[in-house]
Amino acid sequence: MTGDHQTLALVLFSAFVAVTLGITTWVSRHRQGSAEEFYAGGRLFSPLENGFAIAGDYMSAASFLGISGLIALYGYDGMLYSVGFLVAWLVVLLLVAELVRNCGRFTLADVVAARMAERPVRIAAGTSSVAVSVLYLVAQMVGAGSLVALLLGGSSEAARSWTVVGVGALMVIYVSLGGMRATTWIQIVKAVLLMAGTIALTVLVLLRFHGDVNSLLSTAAERSGHGMDFLAPGLRYGGDWTARLDFISLGLALVLGTAGLPHILSRFYTVPTARAARRSVVWSIGLIGSFYLMTIVLGFGAAALIGPDEVRASNASGNTAVPLLALDLGGGAGSTGGTVLFAIVAAVAFATILAVVAGITLASSASVAHDLYSSLRRRHAKQYSEVAVARVAAAGIGAAAIGLGLLARDLNVAFLVGLAFAVAASANLPVLLYSLFWRKFTTRGAVWSVYGGLIPAVLLVLVSPVVSGGPESLFPGVDFHLFPLQNPGVISIPLGFLAGWIGTVTSPEPPDEARHAETEVRALTGAGAA
Repeated sequence: MTGDHQTLALVLFSAFVAVTLGITTWVSRHRQGSAEEFYAGGRLFSPLENGFAIAGDYMSAASFLGISGLIALYGYDGMLYSVGFLVAWLVVLLLVAELVRNCGRFTLADVVAARMAERPVRIAAGTSSVAVSVLYLVAQMVGAGSLVALLLGGSSEAARSWTVVGVGALMVIYVSLGGMRATTWIQIVKAVLLMAGTIALTVLVLLRFHGDVNSLLSTAAERSGHGMDFLAPGLRYGGDWTARLDFISLGLALVLGTAGLPHILSRFYTVPTARAARRSVVWSIGLIGSFYLMTIVLGFGAAALIGPDEVRASNASGNTAVPLLALDLGGGAGSTGGTVLFAIVAAVAFATILAVVAGITLASSASVAHDLYSSLRRRHAKQYSEVAVARVAAAGIGAAAIGLGLLARDLNVAFLVGLAFAVAASANLPVLLYSLFWRKFTTRGAVWSVYGGLIPAVLLVLVSPVVSGGPESLFPGVDFHLFPLQNPGVISIPLGFLAGWIGTVTSPEPPDEARHAETEVRALTGAGAA
């Protein structure tokens, strides 16, 4: 890229960072010592504000960069990511949003522990929440590295590495100083910027083809090198039974995983009532739905105007398709319009990454402090010490995400998020649904459900082609893969539900039906909710 691209994009990057650090500094002047203020922003946000923040949390680098890149490379099969992410919100709205807000205080473990023995349940749920969050964070780090590598000409590995480190450092600052209040306002600003940028690019793509969607799709098919097969199922997931099973696994993970994501669940606690939580989800569905429809246009637009070969040459996983599309729509390399549009899109994508990592880091640090630390040190932990531990945990989680982000920098960000969703659907969703809807559920069932989904999901990823055995693996030079699928969801999700059932029916502890009845009334009516 030219020096003009670099200068303008870096100026816009710096402006966003300055604004968000200003928000964080302003918020840090307010009292952040109480757990409710640090984890839930004092529960003072309106449904509209929280709806934008939820959308900001959900529309990540995987959505903006990864999905569009997969569509540009694989056509119809890449579009399935957009559909999966969108349909997942219906599960959240119908099954968990209002009930979670009524039952919990700050984390997933609060919901489960309401009717179980607290210590083992909090340790299990806290462990799985941290695992999901770190996987999700790695995807955002990879997106940041890809973006800056493109900006600097694609040749600077040192710049990519330092970008990952810089993003990690900023997210620790946001969380440590500002807590949920700062994170929420950063998400709102980011959601507005992302929607504005995506709408502008979508309109420009449609104008280039005079509003003719058929022309857009046929041109994309011609340039793909696959003809009309580009618009039909099977290019990525239709080769053999393994690929088809991988697609089923991915679909299950995407649709079921959202309801188990810690940073999404924690958003429901930032509003004053369950009704406000439900209205927040309605607002977010409107924003998220329109956004994912536009990513389809951007993906096929990149295939039609840039071509899959050029996208792949810039980044093998397709993570840079949208910035390249912006450059072309603005008039091409060297043009003023191209420079401006490319820089704006790059800055919006960078803002997206910074905002999402802040939200995830806050949720995972809350799990460490509120669930793990308070369980292990219950007699000595007080609210102010719990918040202090959360701040320290944010630094530790940031360091882990930086290390893994450097290791996984050549993988597609949407694909990485698919793995995080699989772990969330395997470990968090079964225990959440059982706790809310099964009267006979016990403490052993809860613990077995979490570990029965978490351990198989993580182990299957470690022995899958994601880690070894292929040119696109984390360790391409070795081969110790035993599991043929890239996404473990089709195996690990049923195992999570099965383990919860077995643990419950074999438990010597009788189910506490009175506590379940109390939880049920609270979940459905909001009586006694925090």
